[in-house]
Amino acid sequence: MNTLIAVAIAPFGVGDELSEYVAEVVKVIRESGLPNKTTSMFTEIEGEYDKVMEVVKKATFVLAEKGIRTEVILKMDIRPGFTDTMNKKLDRLEAHIK
Repeated sequence: MNTLIAVAIAPFGVGDELSEYVAEVVKVIRESGLPNKTTSMFTEIEGEYDKVMEVVKKATFVLAEKGIRTEVILKMDIRPGFTDTMNKKLDRLEAHIK
């Protein structure tokens, strides 16, 4: 079933600047081949539920396996019968604004 998630995966206890660690996480997500989009706070990933969750697991463990305490914030939108929700949700929003 198609699933759109917004996920933030970040380390704790590694200092004030986290971009080096977050870059490792985002690299795993981008290499997954699933549609994704990174913003300053979250990365969205879309695809079949099991595939999306596997990517979240791999991206989380890239830090955790280094012994880094890792926080994951995850929001999911599972909407049967819909695809490309990452883009179409915004298209519907923009249509109401214009």
